[in-house]
Amino acid sequence: MLPFRSEIRNSPTQPTIKIFLGDESLDTRIKKHLEHFNEVDTVEIRKSVERNRVGEHLTIFFKDNVDVCSMKKSIDSSLWWYFEEDLVE
Repeated sequence: MLPFRSEIRNSPTQPTIKIFLGDESLDTRIKKHLEHFNEVDTVEIRKSVERNRVGEHLTIFFKDNVDVCSMKKSIDSSLWWYFEEDLVE
């Protein structure tokens, strides 16, 4: 199982990225990690209601005029690095 999966969600009010972690016990640590991005406005831990999903996910809200596609690439890269470092320790 992959350590995480990310999806862009285009809501009518604001595009977001959802992060689904394989280990929900890491939600708080990953939330703090993501809050360090300058482009991120807020990160929320939310209950998942979709089927075939984990019980919780992280929803990332961005500041105005942020390219969500570029941010997804940056966040994915950062999370892969985060999990690789964590696995080495």
